[in-house]
Amino acid sequence: MVNVRDGSPQEAPGALERVRELLNTWLIPNDTRRPADRFDDYAAPLPAPDRVVVRRLRDDLRAAVERQPGSDDLINAWVHDLGLGVRVHDRTLVFRHDAGTAGEILAIVLEAITTRQWDRLKACPDCRWVFYDHTRNASKRWCLMNAGGPGGRACGTIAKVRRHRRNRAGRDPGGQLSR
Repeated sequence: MVNVRDGSPQEAPGALERVRELLNTWLIPNDTRRPADRFDDYAAPLPAPDRVVVRRLRDDLRAAVERQPGSDDLINAWVHDLGLGVRVHDRTLVFRHDAGTAGEILAIVLEAITTRQWDRLKACPDCRWVFYDHTRNASKRWCLMNAGGPGGRACGTIAKVRRHRRNRAGRDPGGQLSR
């Protein structure tokens, strides 16, 4: 995992953690800084027919978490394609489907949307690690601000240093803004 230790405050509540784990099968590791797809390790226990569908679902859900345009349409298309239905049982919504693992994952996403938890699942703009924002005002932007160890990467700190250097580059040696 990227920048995560056991007991991480980045974990999503309940079943939504299963979705976060799936989304993080695609990542940019700190050591190489090259995109890595670790879906095959995740999908090994899945039935073969489910693997292709779940990989495609993962890619579309990443687009939704990263707030790409048209992501609502992607999720709606999955609801239609997988034939998810909804019923009310004991005053709660229950999703029904015959779509295997992909249907289970999509049902978790729909539940998270109804409980407003989906918007708290975010992707770090630097390493693209998906984390759950537990802050009171849902304003967390990066996966981590502190490296957590000598080999760790702190995307928030790195972004702030970059911004500081960029701002400083626009000043002359006396500290005045150059024009």
